[in-house]
Amino acid sequence: MTSLLEGAKKLVSRGSDIGARIDGLDAAILASRGRLPDELLDQSQAVLERASSRLWLSPDHTVVAIAGATGSGKSSTFNSLTGLELSAVGVRRPTTSWATACVWGPDGPANPSGAEDLLDWLGIPPRHRVVRDSMLDSRREDDALRGVVLLDLPDHDSTEVSHHLEVDRLVQLADLMIWVLDPQKYADAAVHSRYLAPMAGHKDVMLVILNHVDTVPPDRLDSMLADVRRLLDADGLVGVPVIATSARTGVGLDRLRDEIASRVAAKKAVRTRLEADLRGAAQRMSEATGSAPTPKLSKEHVGELESALADSAGVPTVVQAVHDATRLRANRATGWPLVSWVSRLRPDPLKRLHLDLGSAGKELAGHRATRGRTSAPKPTNVQRARVDSALRAVADDVSRDLPRPWATAVREASLSRHDDLGDRLDLVLGETDLGASRLPAWAGLVRLLQWLLMLTAVGAAGWLGAVFATRYLTYEMPDTPDVAGYPLPVVVLVGAIVLGILFALLCRVLVRRTARRRSRTAERRLRSAISEVTEDLVVKPVREVLAAYETARKGIDQALA
Repeated sequence: MTSLLEGAKKLVSRGSDIGARIDGLDAAILASRGRLPDELLDQSQAVLERASSRLWLSPDHTVVAIAGATGSGKSSTFNSLTGLELSAVGVRRPTTSWATACVWGPDGPANPSGAEDLLDWLGIPPRHRVVRDSMLDSRREDDALRGVVLLDLPDHDSTEVSHHLEVDRLVQLADLMIWVLDPQKYADAAVHSRYLAPMAGHKDVMLVILNHVDTVPPDRLDSMLADVRRLLDADGLVGVPVIATSARTGVGLDRLRDEIASRVAAKKAVRTRLEADLRGAAQRMSEATGSAPTPKLSKEHVGELESALADSAGVPTVVQAVHDATRLRANRATGWPLVSWVSRLRPDPLKRLHLDLGSAGKELAGHRATRGRTSAPKPTNVQRARVDSALRAVADDVSRDLPRPWATAVREASLSRHDDLGDRLDLVLGETDLGASRLPAWAGLVRLLQWLLMLTAVGAAGWLGAVFATRYLTYEMPDTPDVAGYPLPVVVLVGAIVLGILFALLCRVLVRRTARRRSRTAERRLRSAISEVTEDLVVKPVREVLAAYETARKGIDQALA
């Protein structure tokens, strides 16, 4: 937001309609940037800046512009209102593209620099400015028109391009517009289609005069005025005053002067003009934005997208690897030590996927390129197609009722981070704690018990071997204790082996349950991480567009209120 705009807001009173309109239009432009056409937004921004500039300038002066076609008597009317021969008329009219300005009261209490800054902003050269109570005219200033800056514009139908460009520029800046029509050309399509109809939203700051009525037969004047009224109503200018005048005879000029004086005295013309400008810009943006309510993202479609991304990333494969690795590691820990070493010959499912590398392995992986950090299977064509279909479903669901520019913005937002999806999903697989790196506590206790039983069996076997050796060598040895008639070493040896095998078989049931539980935990964590990726790369960009749409819609409504 420019400092000029912020300063202009401070000039309007708190709760003022025009202040709210400026706020609303400014918010709508900012929210729509990059979504609506730049040409439309630039036009609206120009209106906003123009309104802000006008608010900075003298509030004691009202810019009244007189416009008309060649021969309409526009300059004669200007001279009659000023009481001075300031504008050349007829064949004496100069071929200049500049407007002429006459100021009633150069200074104002609210702005010591008076009309000078205003005339500079209007782009009126100093040589084309006249102060009404200057030495050019010794008569007393007309106090009823004090504060008026009257402009005589170039002919809008001039063959000189610079003339009608100047008219177009000043028509946008004037606070009150007076359109002078000629009895012979009042129905000219050029003035109606180019100026009057497009300014229907500014009818509260417009006057229309039918000049040269002294040349119209009296019995035809009423019907001609009625026809002018009909054309203006067709242009959307219902209620715009139509005044019959004659600059040559002075007919109707007092009424025109009174109308101008009353509008200036009310001090509403500036604000009314600015409000009409802001409403017009907001209306054009409203036509492009539409009035559909802000849609919400469907949880079902987002859930389907998360599921498609999970399958594409290889989550089912990783979950199965967690299950198998847990069984392999736990069975190895709780099995009979003499045979459990055989399981070490089998590859670890998680390590094959580079998903359980330990702290050193993870540090090494951190220096690799993002892609290829894991060895999860690449998505198939079917999985890619499912992801693309889910992305389209998310975008189509929320953009269905939006106008084309915003619908396009939603679709582009949904795909804006598409190229990052693969890397982020692979990174999620590598960084998510799968909960399979450590053995369960009970498995550690069982492993300790198994080794105690193993050592007991080895000790019993040694004892039994010693007994056989001494007897073979005929050494005298104490009698071996018996248990139920069996030598104690034999009982201990067989008991340790049997208990070890029974513990191993019993633990297989616990291992299966632990593997299932850990696989469910891993799946939940992976899907939660993928949900965060979906939120960051797809949902968040779409929601930003929807939030911008809502902001734009509210801002437009505020400017139109």
